[in-house]
Amino acid sequence: MEKRNEQNRTRIKRIVIIGPESTGKTILSKNLAENFKTVWVPEYARKYVENLKRPYNYGDLIKISEKQIKEFNNNYSDVNKFIFFDTYLIITKIWFQVVYNKFPLFLDIEIKKSNIDLFLLCNTDIKWKPDGVRENPDKREELYNLYKTELENYNFNYKIISGVGKKRFENALKFLNELK
Repeated sequence: MEKRNEQNRTRIKRIVIIGPESTGKTILSKNLAENFKTVWVPEYARKYVENLKRPYNYGDLIKISEKQIKEFNNNYSDVNKFIFFDTYLIITKIWFQVVYNKFPLFLDIEIKKSNIDLFLLCNTDIKWKPDGVRENPDKREELYNLYKTELENYNFNYKIISGVGKKRFENALKFLNELK
């Protein structure tokens, strides 16, 4: 039984959806997982920050990072061809840099060793919407460029996802179908 799971696991493609705030990452992650009848891993940072009764701090970002690593390395059941991650450590690394002008070195180590088949980088062509945790309406282009630069620096395979609504989903689907 373990060998079968291991064989299935080798065929599973790890897809990470990243991008600035309010670029449709969660909706895209959910819709892609639903389309492929598979698992998506929600953004942990949002839930964590929403539940704080105070402003977040450096230590909170460490806890968020550790949880993201644990979620990424989890052996999920019910995975079918793809598993989708709504955000990843690159976003957290940039978050550290933008807010604190430094990041813990373990992030770089974890990012380098991560086995991700494709990053879908969400463009900023969706209108920013405020909510309780979003804080960068005027930095979306800057953040987008930082994420893109990181993907290139790590030499990760990525595709830029643009379009609004159904078009955005169709563009992502096209890249995933090419990946198979």
